Amino acid sequence: MSEHEVRDATRRTRLANERTYLAWLRSALTALAVAIGAGKIVPGVADVKSWPFELLGAGYAVLALGLVLGGLRRFLSVEEALRAGDYTPLTSRDALVVGGAASVLAVATLALVFVR
Repeated sequence: MSEHEVRDATRRTRLANERTYLAWLRSALTALAVAIGAGKIVPGVADVKSWPFELLGAGYAVLALGLVLGGLRRFLSVEEALRAGDYTPLTSRDALVVGGAASVLAVATLALVFVR
């Protein structure tokens, strides 16, 4: 591979890393919007006990914070690996934490929506 091809591949990888970081941030903003909807809007417009929805909203807010911090950590990790000419995979633990948290919140949302 020529030096130009290597430099071009590195640029593309850095841009992909930036797009991925922005996707983490978009996901965090979506979770935050759901937190506001579940924790404040639903109890304000529906005839429901507010504390379960407030608790659910808090869970989505925690997920949003985790996505912001996790995305930042991942972005920095990939940048560091690129500087070293290496690769850093997403760890199984990180994938399980995000997937597990989202799954728990999804089940809780279904329970609150369908069990009254």
